[in-house]
Amino acid sequence: MAVIRVGGGIITQINVFTVPEGGQAAMIDHLTRAAQCAAEEEGWLSASLHRSLDGTRVVNYAQSASMDAAQRVIARLRREGFIAGNQAYGEAHPGLYEVVFGLDR
Repeated sequence: MAVIRVGGGIITQINVFTVPEGGQAAMIDHLTRAAQCAAEEEGWLSASLHRSLDGTRVVNYAQSASMDAAQRVIARLRREGFIAGNQAYGEAHPGLYEVVFGLDR
């Protein structure tokens, strides 16, 4: 499962996909296969997929142990055709992030 902790050094890739009407299931299937591929890369930690309730977006929240690991994961997904293949399912808005604040109950 995802780890959300300030200062842990974990790199989180948050990718919001805008999908055509009826396209959520296909995007989720594609991202599930991509996550299974990425999981084989050293330093990969987790992936969580979220679907919007209005049916227009899918969010991929994926974590790697370091920036180097994140870059290796991205390179692997490119080599395996998963990143270029996303375009067939919707428009991607990716970014790499680190946690700077957290508040728990």
